[in-house]
Formats: sequence, C-alpha cells, structure tokens
Amino acid sequence: MSLPSADELKGKWKQQVGAAKIAWGKLTEDELLESQGHIEKLAGLVQERYAVTRDEADKQVKSFLDKTK
Repeated sequence: MSLPSADELKGKWKQQVGAAKIAWGKLTEDELLESQGHIEKLAGLVQERYAVTRDEADKQVKSFLDKTK
C-alpha cells in the first residue's frame, strides 16, 4: 500500500486534523495545520512532543495516514 502524494495529503489534511488531534493530543491544531500532512514534519513533531525515536514517530505517522486515506 503506497502512501498518498504530498498534493493529496495537503488537500485532505484539513479534514484529517481532527483525527490527528485525537491521535496526538499533545500537538496543537496550529502545529498540525502547519505541518500540512507532510510526513517528515509530522513525524518530527510527534518525535519531539512524545520523546520517541524517529523510527517510532515515522511508524505512527505512516500508520495514521494508512488508516485515514
């Protein structure tokens, strides 16, 4: 299963922010909107806020995106 393209993510991201807020309550809505669904930015925020490894943050983000497409 491939991940959505950056343009697809950007277009759908505003709809996904609510679900992302539930998944990662420590991230603010502004941070989520600012990330625009970019995998790297989102993983960086998750890594920073939740003190997890980059690999773990990447896994969480990819799993979230797979569930929400």
